[in-house]
This record gives sequence, structure tokens and C-alpha cells, in this order.
Amino acid sequence: MNFGIAQSPTPAMIAAATRAMETALELRPDDHVLVVGDEVCGACPAAFATAAERYGCRVSRYDLPPSGRPLDAIPEDLAALIPGPSVVINAIPGHTAETPFRIAWLNLVERQGTIRMGHAPGISEDMMTGGSLDVDYRRMQLREQLMLDLLDGAESLRLRTALGTDLTMSVAGRSFISDLKARPHCCINLPCGEVYCAPVEGTADGVIMADGPIGDEGVSPMPVRLTVAQGRVADVTCEDLVWQERIGRHFRHDDGAAMVCELGMGLNPGARLVGRMLEDEKALRTAHVAFGDNRGFPGGNVQSGMHVDCLVHLPTVEVTREGKVATILSNGDLVL
Repeated sequence: MNFGIAQSPTPAMIAAATRAMETALELRPDDHVLVVGDEVCGACPAAFATAAERYGCRVSRYDLPPSGRPLDAIPEDLAALIPGPSVVINAIPGHTAETPFRIAWLNLVERQGTIRMGHAPGISEDMMTGGSLDVDYRRMQLREQLMLDLLDGAESLRLRTALGTDLTMSVAGRSFISDLKARPHCCINLPCGEVYCAPVEGTADGVIMADGPIGDEGVSPMPVRLTVAQGRVADVTCEDLVWQERIGRHFRHDDGAAMVCELGMGLNPGARLVGRMLEDEKALRTAHVAFGDNRGFPGGNVQSGMHVDCLVHLPTVEVTREGKVATILSNGDLVL
């Protein structure tokens, strides 16, 4: 498919796409790359396609249809392209209403066990021009290894912020992983840059004061207080009652939507706090707790048509291991 002259990528975007695919997807000239795009993402799909073509790869392109949105299932002609490619790039919108489609598509691709996938729901051109996709991957890898070492063997975790977040959860037996390298059975986000895990279901208790973006709603004009009991959202309050209802409805979508499903911490030095979760959740000195589906995470078994991230700034994170408590982040800064 032709992405159009009006959506021609800049050289900087093509260079950023090349670096991301080389590093995070281990792109090879003999790869067959499928770029799934959407016109609302501007020149981003074309940047990845052009970068792959110049790398010597065979490239296929697919635009999501403009009609019949939001999608709740995989279009038949898109599903028919799998198996086939060795690399898939999803440069598509990140609307919460299309979560069922995205989950089904990710599951279909990951089940092949042969495809390295970069998932970019909500990507924008500015992320590819001096932003979170245009970064020093070596620097991220150094921080990644430090954090994974500090989290290794953790049995429980406590997340706190000065604003009032105080949440505890069990992570016993749940591996922390990073998203800096795609594996055939596990996709990564583009831009990448987080360490995360699926906490043990039903163990999270406490309060989250979300002062960053929530899902695709952007940043609330006032912090949103989420009370969590036995791993589920028990109460949502905000001084802005319109926002209180906007956020609360996500957790009523289905039975799994209110379940804590992820704890993540940002690694990306180029990620900015711009009100788009795809980028914000990767930013240094932030953490996020997600609710809903986590079946793609190691150990995760929460099923839902939702996956809603809630971001907090300047987190302090403590881990308990063999009865000893260690602080790994203090007001967002890494503690060595």
C-alpha cells in the first residue's frame, strides 16, 4: 500500500527507525518486514517501511481500514498475512477502545514463534525526531541491567510517592523483564524502555495517586486516587468529577479490567512527559501500574478487553528479598 506523498518521512525519522529496528529487533537484510500502519500516525509507518527497504529487507505494508472503527477483531485480510513476515511493526493508534483488536493481533503474531514484533500503539512523528525512539540504546541497556540485577529474586515490592501513592504487592516467582530486545514469543514496544513484571494476582493493596497520564485519556487536571484491595480497584476518586467518571468506567469494562496486571519502571532517557502513555511510561523517574489484560507477560493470566496504565512521578521503590528490604529507586533516582 502507498502511504502517500503527504506522509513522506524525514531523514531523521528514517534514521531513528533504522536504529530502533537494528538494536531492538535485530534487523537483518534477509528479513521480511510487515508494517501495519494507520493514516492518523502520519509518516511513522512509512519511516519504518522506508528504513527496512533501504536495509535490504523485503517489505509489505498494510493500512488499517478507516471505516468500522474502533476495531474489535483482526481484519481478515490482515490475519491472512500471518505467517509470513519475520518482523512486524505496528505503527497504529493506541485507543483504549481498540484494545481487543490489538490483544488478538499480538497473540496471533506471538503464537507463530518466529516473528520479532515492535508494537507502537500511539506513535507520533515527534517521537521519531529527537524523542523517545531517537535515543542512545547502549545507555538504556546499562540502566536495564542494573535494575534487573537489583530486582532479581524479589519477593514483594512497595511503591510510594510524595503525593500519597503507597502500594504493596507480591512478585514472588514473577520475573522482571525489559523491553529492549524483542523475542519471537514476546513483542516489545517502540519506543522501548521499561522494566516490568506481572505481580501475583490478588496481592496488591494500597493507594495509587496517579499524577501522570491514564490509558489514552491523557493527564487528568487533578490527581486520580485509586484504592486497591486484594489486587482490584475498589474505589476511584478525583476532585474533577468528570474525570472520576471517565477513569472509573475503564475498570467496569469487564471482570478483569479492575485487576492489577503490571508494575513497570521507565528506562528511556529520551522519553518526555507529553501525555501519551506509549512514551510517558518509558520516561526516567516514573513508574506505572496497569490494570486489565496481561496474558503476554511472564506468569500473567488476567484476561480482559482492557489494559490501562496509570503513571506516577518520582517513585520510591522498595523490594523485599529473603526478609531484607532494599530501596532501588528513591524519588525516581536509581539507588546503587
